[in-house]
Amino acid sequence: MSTMLKGKVALVTGGSRGLGAATAMALADQGADVAISYVASADMAEAVVETLKAKGVRALAIRSDQADTATAKPLVDTVARHFGKLDILVNNAAVVAKGQTVDDPSLDTVALDRQWQINVMGAVATTRAAAPVLSDGGRIIFIGSLNGTLALIPGVADYAGTKAALIGYAKGVARDLGGRDITVNVVQPGAMPTDMMAKVLGSTVAPDAFLDMHPIRRIATLEEVAALVGFLAGPNAGYITGEVITIAGGLGT
Repeated sequence: MSTMLKGKVALVTGGSRGLGAATAMALADQGADVAISYVASADMAEAVVETLKAKGVRALAIRSDQADTATAKPLVDTVARHFGKLDILVNNAAVVAKGQTVDDPSLDTVALDRQWQINVMGAVATTRAAAPVLSDGGRIIFIGSLNGTLALIPGVADYAGTKAALIGYAKGVARDLGGRDITVNVVQPGAMPTDMMAKVLGSTVAPDAFLDMHPIRRIATLEEVAALVGFLAGPNAGYITGEVITIAGGLGT
């Protein structure tokens, strides 16, 4: 295990599965103590916690529904109280509404509005709650999407919009917190083998036509994306802030 993040405390929202769980593991592998939030997957969250503890770090799972912005401050306060501080915030929790074009007569606007609430307002609320308690020299990392700058297929307008909104917000927060040497960046993955990919593309196995769009003809592994988050959380990324970093195998170039 690396010691690059030894003594640091991280909060990864939506950390019970997928990229959130992989990110929690990557941070723990560098020595960080890690809290994860979850909504419904208590068993999965506790399994992640046990795996983190087996790496020799402290870990905690906290139930918190990002759709309810009032839960953001209690979440952050619980982390700070349990671990004594907070150094790293990874805004990972997000949902995707099943793709419908905006002219679809059966457009599920309730699901789309909930997507905006979780992906944008939930992340904003968590950031607002964390900013006053985050250690000087800390890190905030938003998990965006390549769709935030390049809508790849029909039916992702609202999802793409939520991720584009995070870019503008993150850049503003980077300006606000730069005087405290807190860096704020956005990581934009392309497709990964997650439940979210299955909702958008219909499977966690990418079709050949989609792979043909990539210079590196495959999708990312969760570990590759988590490693980028881990780098941005570490001491060697202290002069990188306000940036949007895409990890998508060259898709869109």
